[in-house]
Order: sequence, then structure tokens, then C-alpha cells
Amino acid sequence: MTLVKADGFEFHFTDAIDAFVFDETDRTKPTFHGAPMKGVDIVAEFADAYIYVELKDYDDPSIYDIRVASDDDEKKMRQDSFKWLKNYLKYKFRDSYLYRHAEQKVDKPVHYICLLTFENALNGRMQKALRQELPVGRASSRWAYALATSCQVLNMEKWNENFPKWPVTRLVNAAGGARHHGNT
Repeated sequence: MTLVKADGFEFHFTDAIDAFVFDETDRTKPTFHGAPMKGVDIVAEFADAYIYVELKDYDDPSIYDIRVASDDDEKKMRQDSFKWLKNYLKYKFRDSYLYRHAEQKVDKPVHYICLLTFENALNGRMQKALRQELPVGRASSRWAYALATSCQVLNMEKWNENFPKWPVTRLVNAAGGARHHGNT
């Protein structure tokens, strides 16, 4: 079993060959990149695939949800926020794919999983938008390989339901509360 702690979460990848923090900031660690590109939070390697995991834990996920907008201005602000996050998640995947291509580590199907602290409907909307833009599957007849074989956007409850071999728990900081992150 491989244990990975990242951004306030702990993952147990029971059947992984390897799993590690991919966007490592410590220059002394072997997984540090040093290039000016984005990286997903975790990469896990399995016998038949790689998974890229991106984590986002928001105090107020409603800023991405147009359904709770009270007027047109607020709706536009929420749409802009949603689009920003979708693009951010898209480029995290694409840059990570480029890193791994340069490392000759895209020799298996790649699955992208975003763990967001959103409710299921908003995660579903984000998943649909990401699948269209990554793209998932072969997007061009000229391509020999798909960039992403699949893309899923889940909260912690759905993650544990869908991936029982890779359970995730939230870490608690020294002050006793869960860690929360903004647009980073």
C-alpha cells in the first residue's frame, strides 16, 4: 500500500506500483520539477494505468454555482469563476501530461480525477465541461493516443464510494480543523 498526503487529504492506494505528490515544492525531493508549468497534486501508477489527481478544498464552493445567483451580475460573476476553475483544472492536467511525456511516463492510459469539495450536481457540471475540453478519448483522427482516457470530478464521499481500493480521508491540522484552500 502506498500512502500519500497532499493538500489536507490522505490517500491509501492499496494496489499502486507508485504514488507521490507530483507538484512537489521541495527542491531536494526526486519528484520536484523546477519547470514553470502547473502540476496535478498526485500521480499514481498502476499495472495498467496512471491516474492524475487534483485536489481543491474550498471554504465557499457556491462562488462557482450559477444556480444560487440572485441576479444577472452575480450569475455572470459565478459563470466567470466556474470558467476560471475549469480552465485551471484543464491546464493542470495538460501541463502534467507534458511533464510525464518528457519523462517518458505516458506509456499507459491516463485517467484524470479531480477531488473537489463541491456537491454532486456542481461536480457533475464541472466533469462535463472538463471532458469536452481535455479532450477525453481520441479527439483527432491524426492522434495515435488519447490524452485522457477518462475524467471524473468527485467529492470525498463519492471518491470513497467509487474507489474503495483508494480510500481518502481529510487530515486535521494542529488547530483541530480541516484545512481549506482557495484559488491555488
